[in-house]
Parts: sequence; C-alpha cells; structure tokens
Amino acid sequence: MTHPVDIHVGKKLKQIRTLRRLSQTDVARQLNLSFQQIQKYEIGSNRVAASRLFELAQILDVPPSYFFDGLHDNSNAAPQGDPGMEIVSALAAIKDDAVKTRIVTFIEDIAGVTVARQG
Repeated sequence: MTHPVDIHVGKKLKQIRTLRRLSQTDVARQLNLSFQQIQKYEIGSNRVAASRLFELAQILDVPPSYFFDGLHDNSNAAPQGDPGMEIVSALAAIKDDAVKTRIVTFIEDIAGVTVARQG
C-alpha cells in the first residue's frame, strides 16, 4: 500500500515540474533515469530517496522542504486537495500552447509574479 507521504511528495514533484514547464523526460534525463521512474515518483508508487529528493530540489530550484509543504506532522491521513495542484492539472490538460501561455500570463498579472519558463 502506498504511504500518504509518498503520495504527497509525488504530487508536489508533479506540481513544481509542471510549473517549471518541464516534462517527465526532461527531469529524468538530468537524473539519468527513465521518464517511467519519474511517473512512479509522481504517483507515489516508488519512494523518493533523500539523495534523489535533494537532486530534484536542485534541478527544480526549490528547497528540499518544498516537497513536504502542506503535509501535517503525525498524520497518516491522506493529504487534502491542493487547489494549486488542481489548477496545474487543468492547465496541463489544455492542448493549445498559445492558450496555456495566455492563461499563465493572466495568472502572473493577477499574482504580480513571473513564473520561470523553459526556453
């Protein structure tokens, strides 16, 4: 059975990877892994070792603690839904890159921030 913490870490990995506009293949290449391994991390079926988590944090330009943000200590309950992740998933489902870019620009304007883009 998959542990709720592994699921949480996987969701955070998918969230930041998507926000950084990186594919599973892009991340896998930097780690010398297959994209299938990244998929397994993201769904929580494979645990991410501490050393690998550190490498992922460096690649994705976040502190290692990012992957545990929103996780409640001493709880084995499944993590609550993350509205940010719901937005990321919905955005990822849009096929038209021009539409995605317009939506991201709109969100950036509202938030007053700029998201790092892969060029």
